[in-house]
Amino acid sequence: MASTPNVGKQFLDSVHQFFDHAASYTKLPSGILAQIKATNSVYKVSFPVEIDGNIEVIEGIRVQHSHHKLPSKGGIRFSMQVDEDEVKALAALMTFKCAVVDVPFGGAKGGVKINPRTSSVKTLEKVTRRYAAELIKKNLIGPGMDVPAPDYGTGSREMAWIADTYQALKYGETNALGCVTGKPVGQGGIRGRAEATGLGIYYGIRELLADTEMLQGRGLSGNTMEGKRIIVQGLGNVGYHAAYFCQQDGAVIIGIAEREGGIYNDNGIDVQEAFKHRSENGSILNFKDCRNYENSEEMLELECDILLPAALENVIHSGNAGRIKAKIIAEGANGPVTREAEEILLKNSVVLLPDLYLNAGGVTVSYFEWLKNLSNVRFGRMGKRAEEASYRRLVNAIETSSGKSMSSKERAFLTQGADEISLVRSGLEDTMINAYHEIRDVMMQKKTQGLRTAAFITAIEKVGVSYELLGIFP
Repeated sequence: MASTPNVGKQFLDSVHQFFDHAASYTKLPSGILAQIKATNSVYKVSFPVEIDGNIEVIEGIRVQHSHHKLPSKGGIRFSMQVDEDEVKALAALMTFKCAVVDVPFGGAKGGVKINPRTSSVKTLEKVTRRYAAELIKKNLIGPGMDVPAPDYGTGSREMAWIADTYQALKYGETNALGCVTGKPVGQGGIRGRAEATGLGIYYGIRELLADTEMLQGRGLSGNTMEGKRIIVQGLGNVGYHAAYFCQQDGAVIIGIAEREGGIYNDNGIDVQEAFKHRSENGSILNFKDCRNYENSEEMLELECDILLPAALENVIHSGNAGRIKAKIIAEGANGPVTREAEEILLKNSVVLLPDLYLNAGGVTVSYFEWLKNLSNVRFGRMGKRAEEASYRRLVNAIETSSGKSMSSKERAFLTQGADEISLVRSGLEDTMINAYHEIRDVMMQKKTQGLRTAAFITAIEKVGVSYELLGIFP
């Protein structure tokens, strides 16, 4: 399953370098560290699929990096560039990502070598279901074993096909819908999942901006999102939602970079309109009042407050890191900054919000979806009306004691009970806030250079504790 030469290996090596550096700050035994670093299992499969009257052999892979907690968790990507080393790197990041945000999963990742843009819906369904069947045959998927999710090239549609295939082959299993997350709401999904990663990125950036000590001397006025100038690379699900929520809170999106090129407007770009333009025209270029960039990589080097790479890995490397002018790099993608690039950026006083923490919103809300599937009840269903009744009694008491009446709009606002999406967003916000401060505290205690090392230390120590408490069997 080859891709561009050495790209996957470079990514895996980069993850291992980050791990080794962070591990040197811990007091865990070398054997435990070796187990945490190692990939537990790799399953590669080739299977035939009939496409337009011809038989084609499709390659798939599923990597389970860690079994310190079960189930393991990680997305499935559809791409012709799927590569074993890349998938192993992504699975490892999932292990540490889950640990950072206290999601009780091991890390995993999967991939299928197929081009989702040129394949018909019928072909994609055949391939998805057959891939799922291959995993089911080997007991490599299930609510207590390994729970996939969407990734690059896949979405809720593919997750629904996987869930249906699992239910068909595991007929009568009560928790069958928990075999996969990122499903449509009508098929056991959860409200708020689609925007979860982007919203988590927003919460993470917001928390950093409020940390005046961390940003001291970097020329960022105020401690809010208001007026912060952002360039986004990648206007897919993650980049779009991250940019949208930042813009809603007062940030100015001055640049958007995509595969086909990029657009720039110093006065700001309406993210919703730009997304609509690209959907309708197949290109981000020629958006109203914007300057085109034929080579979107040039946009990474433009002056801005926050650079948000939300596409693929290794886009910021030793070749361009020295020309980066952003004050903050917020890693929306997995592994967008190489180890060599990070050393250059830190020397230049750039603050990095690491992927290990920042894009964990997706797996956090996937965890909530998994819990929903195991409980077989929608969040808020049993408590919403009881909350509203309690709030109404409180409002009535306030009106009686004050002698003043509230408007119907005020009353409705104050007596609203929590529904599923408000509970999901509350849980996500709390998770991202707590994780930031935990990483920040470790950074101060261990005197690390940058938040990434601190995030890895946090994750390694949590995983290490799990292995030590589990013991070694037999």
